Amino acid sequence: MYRFLLTPRWWGINVFVLLAIPFCIFMGSWQLSRFEGRVHDSRAATKQAASDRHETAQPLDRMLPVDKATSGRRVSAHGRYGTQLLVPGRQVDGRYGFYVLTLLRTGSGKSLPVVRGWLPGTADAAKAPAPPTGEVTVTGALQASETPGDNGVSAAGGLPAGQTAAISSASLVNLVPDKLYDAWITLDKADSGMKAVPASAPQGTGLDLKAFQNLGYTGEWFVFAGFVVFMWFRLLRREAEAVRDAELGLVPEEETAPATVSAP
Repeated sequence: MYRFLLTPRWWGINVFVLLAIPFCIFMGSWQLSRFEGRVHDSRAATKQAASDRHETAQPLDRMLPVDKATSGRRVSAHGRYGTQLLVPGRQVDGRYGFYVLTLLRTGSGKSLPVVRGWLPGTADAAKAPAPPTGEVTVTGALQASETPGDNGVSAAGGLPAGQTAAISSASLVNLVPDKLYDAWITLDKADSGMKAVPASAPQGTGLDLKAFQNLGYTGEWFVFAGFVVFMWFRLLRREAEAVRDAELGLVPEEETAPATVSAP
């Protein structure tokens, strides 16, 4: 009954099934490993953030460039405050407000963006406390330059003078004449009654939408594998039933063509 499995048509079907199932399982396992990797990175970042709050601050230059290993680490820098900007539309503890960002001119000739704190409400330069004068030493969590669209960073343009949407050297270079570090810090303790801005996890280490997309793709690939097996068994059953019906003579009769009436 199953001799049809040796026909060229079924050889093609069987080869496709034998290749498709391992491929689907491999892709599902790969997506699952990516999700597990993101979970591991998230846990490691959480532990690192907890330990970073208690570690001794390191000189800024030792922690550059910013990567997953150095993001969130406590650093210190020395210099004088210069230009001050506001970063509107930022959320802290479920409330919207703005960051007060001040450039710290260091002895290296570069300026380091420093988030001195957060204030609620609409961004208003009159609300932002002036930075301390003279030489200062700041300590805070090192952060990588922001990318619009990540962690609530706005991609909107056309902001009023003295405001920036993203804290990044690429955005600030158009607003200030200073040479900038490709990094920024958020102070451990905010200045002048402002609220300290918590450090964010390194990019790619959180359980974000991409992580759950990996989990969703895992399920899809395993479903595809099951679907391939289901369709193979369904085709096999239909073919076997057709062969059995033919052997038993249980084939549908062809409809008889209507008889033509001859002319008298």
